[in-house]
Amino acid sequence: MSTIHFEQVFLKFPGASHPAVNNCTCEIEAGQLVVILGPSGCGKTTLLKMVNRLYEPTSGKIYLSGTDIRELKVTKLRQQIGYVIQQSGLFPHMTVAQNIAVVPKLLGWSRTKYQARIDQLLELIELSPQEYRNRYPSQLSGGQQQRVGLARALAGDPKVMLMDEPFGAIDAITRKTLQDEILRLQCQLKKTILFVSHDVEEALRLADKIMILEKGRIVQFDTPLNILTRPANNFVYKLVGADDLLRQLSLGKVEAVMKEIPQQAYGSESTITRDANLRQALSLLLQTGAQTLTVVDGEKTVGVITMEDIRNFASRFKG
Repeated sequence: MSTIHFEQVFLKFPGASHPAVNNCTCEIEAGQLVVILGPSGCGKTTLLKMVNRLYEPTSGKIYLSGTDIRELKVTKLRQQIGYVIQQSGLFPHMTVAQNIAVVPKLLGWSRTKYQARIDQLLELIELSPQEYRNRYPSQLSGGQQQRVGLARALAGDPKVMLMDEPFGAIDAITRKTLQDEILRLQCQLKKTILFVSHDVEEALRLADKIMILEKGRIVQFDTPLNILTRPANNFVYKLVGADDLLRQLSLGKVEAVMKEIPQQAYGSESTITRDANLRQALSLLLQTGAQTLTVVDGEKTVGVITMEDIRNFASRFKG
């Protein structure tokens, strides 16, 4: 797994009155999914594109696993990095299989190896190889195209993934499904991911850490919970809606506040899984009118949670 280290990175485009990226320093730990968040024009995509040298810094350095990326040939660097953009960027004249095979072929993989990789990745993104291998992008839905775009980025088994608002042009239902897909894949693959988004809910849902940019500067780089509960300034407070109780509850897990009960004890008929969030628990309590939810892990009862438990968690955010 690879770390990404920005060291006083600065970029000013010719003729621009202000820098696009202004003295950015931070380290992305190996295996973390970091969301770069901020308003339009704050430098999110510019910073992302500097990692694979689509833009070169005016000053400062970027390191990939301790190596200055300018010491690497651009082609060699980009072969180590998966890149996913909005609307998938698939080659329309190539089949799904041909699109996924692009990087493995550049890496000199044998036909047997890359054909097996195509099937492996299609199964990983839950598209049947038999059904989808020979389809063209125009024969896929937007969500399916984005899944194939993700598979193509993973094809060469890169240690680093750059994702530039990959779900920005997708409808809300498909967007949530693809977010679930990213979380599932990340749990399995543990890639180092930089993910640009302008969607606060998406950032809170996906990120191990969030990097917030304002006018090219990093104004806060922290966990979603710390950003929501301890925003660095008024800009961050307003951007993430730090006073939004439902957002706060979405970051709390049921298992963190539930009361454990013995296997033989009984709670409410209404159940919720231990890895659900408190926003979901609150919604279920309000929908059912129940006073208590039984917390389950598979078929096993592991605890109970009440409205009072949720209130106690929410009270931590006050003051």
